[in-house]
Amino acid sequence: MLIGPSTGDKVYHGILLELNRIVEEDNLRPGDKLPSERELSERLKVGRSSVREALRALELLGLITTRRGEGTFIEHYRHNKLFDILGYYLLRDRKATKDLSEMRMILELDAVRLACTRANDKYIQIMEQSILDAEDKIRSGLSPVEEDFEFHRAIARASRNSVLQRIWIPIIEYSKTIRENSLTNEVTLELMIEQHRGILESIRNRNPEQAEERMREHLTHKLVHDISDGRF
Repeated sequence: MLIGPSTGDKVYHGILLELNRIVEEDNLRPGDKLPSERELSERLKVGRSSVREALRALELLGLITTRRGEGTFIEHYRHNKLFDILGYYLLRDRKATKDLSEMRMILELDAVRLACTRANDKYIQIMEQSILDAEDKIRSGLSPVEEDFEFHRAIARASRNSVLQRIWIPIIEYSKTIRENSLTNEVTLELMIEQHRGILESIRNRNPEQAEERMREHLTHKLVHDISDGRF
């Protein structure tokens, strides 16, 4: 990955993305060794001092550990921790954020159609409870980010498609970073509840066409709202 002669956030951004790519492509596990500072410097086309500073930051975050005379190794981090850190940097890129929303649209439209034919009472109850919990949060003056997440996760799980769920998890983790800042407007929150109830009704009625249309409207509104707030 070439990030050019840049400094600051762009350097950290590039190193984080490169680290993630290496971990995924090489199927690295906790305890495995990462490329040296020199190798990373050559790949990223930045100075070794910038690489060293970025790696030091990653070590403070608990993602890696450096052993004197041995090198840098992947730490035994929580599964989604890398998503959290990468999301902070990735979502500062407007094009990446828009691409993320488009990918989420593709996945969730298929997921809700599958949920209409595969969702059992367990998942329907989870969706209903997430709506009730969201309403409680709103009445308390809090933002229902986790409840919004739980509603959409229940739909993904109700699709009974394990590959779809595995792809959906990192995408929704990134998206939560946006939603934490956007689920604050009272009108937006009321509309979210109304749309969630409409989607759930379509799933209960086993109506995939209606469910897909309602999910499309729901996600499109989220995208337009985030654009209007300057998040893209």
